[in-house]
Amino acid sequence: MSTTLVTGARVLGGESADLLLRDGTIAEVGTGLSAPDGADVVDATGLIALPGLVDLHTHLREPGREDAETVESGTRAAARGGYTAVFAMANTYPVADTAGVVEQVQRLGEQAGWAQVQPVGAVTTGLAGQQLAELGAMADSAAAVRVFSDDGHCVDDAVLMRRALEYVRAFDGVIAQHAQEPRLTEGAQMNEGVVSSVLGLRGWPSVAEEAIIARDVLLADHVGSRLHVCHLSTAGSVEIVRWAKARGVRVTAEVTPHHLLLTDELVRGYDPVYKVNPPLRTQADVEAVREGLADGTIDVVATDHAPHPVESKDCEWAAAAMGMTGLETALSVVQHAMVDTGLLTWAELADRTSFAPARIGRLTGQGEPLTAGSAANLVLLDPAARWTVDPAAMATAGRNSPFRGLELPGRVVATFLRGRPTVLDGQLVERPGDQPGAEGSRP
Repeated sequence: MSTTLVTGARVLGGESADLLLRDGTIAEVGTGLSAPDGADVVDATGLIALPGLVDLHTHLREPGREDAETVESGTRAAARGGYTAVFAMANTYPVADTAGVVEQVQRLGEQAGWAQVQPVGAVTTGLAGQQLAELGAMADSAAAVRVFSDDGHCVDDAVLMRRALEYVRAFDGVIAQHAQEPRLTEGAQMNEGVVSSVLGLRGWPSVAEEAIIARDVLLADHVGSRLHVCHLSTAGSVEIVRWAKARGVRVTAEVTPHHLLLTDELVRGYDPVYKVNPPLRTQADVEAVREGLADGTIDVVATDHAPHPVESKDCEWAAAAMGMTGLETALSVVQHAMVDTGLLTWAELADRTSFAPARIGRLTGQGEPLTAGSAANLVLLDPAARWTVDPAAMATAGRNSPFRGLELPGRVVATFLRGRPTVLDGQLVERPGDQPGAEGSRP
């Protein structure tokens, strides 16, 4: 295990401090610390130290869609973006609906060594919405799954959703719902509104998301179980979650970076890079989700990183796949939309991007404060840096970034996973991994 002294970092944007990382933990935090013999020293003067980011919603595609992404390429992208843990969604081929598949995904993450990979289990077998998957077996497996989601598909059957909420309550699991009433969105191509009318594209109404969230918070209240709302995108959804929390319902919610910044006006050019599920909404929705994230109604920023092969996006709008990449741009977008606008402090950003997602996912060893004794998972960010998004230069196999060509603030300078640098000077560290439990090494 390596020893590193990080000097002069502004912890959570506050006063400068030194952090001594030893044997996978933060051994000491203070000022004027001396580097032990043989220790590496990282000068972090002017940089902000944040806990390693945790993404509650990542599509790594493997097994089965390695043409779009692999666990290796996806976690390299995660490290570049400052993430030390990602929750891998279940819509793989085969679907992660058994103990065997979730354990395979976890092993792939251990072998890659770039970030901790925590599998998300499917709610229903094959994501088909007909019968519950092996929730208990996945929870009892070596992967210890606690988050279950049919993301990409809504669990629209109310009885099945109730049973799932009841089932996971026994082991403190959570159902993460993709809120989309399918009958209201059949054939939908973008947000329903002025722009869809002008373009002649079938619209996706806000109520299709809001109706499912309203139903599910009532079910969660009735059952007394935990519900998590994936990629919330409308002003009405924010109000429903706010009402439910005030009522004491055990509900949490996430918003994506792209829903914090982009609107349906971008669809006017028919560029499929802006086709996503749920769709980009209006400026009023953007302002509402920003407010919801700032006041804590929305708990988490989650990327919904969804890479696709070039041919799935480089085509006409109607035929294009839905989804956007996000791991390598998320921190910069959140800084731009929330911190630089004064809506969040750096400490609050750490809560929304690290502490809260780890807590919701019941992930130990991640999302811990940068104090002595905590796991040495952290990211060093240069908040004054500016960079232009170039998908071709990214580590992800996907090139479908909606932020391409944009100049964004904040650059990830270094990422440490259990004290081991995965990124230094903004570049991936190409050396064998020593992640505890790893079964292989990185190339």
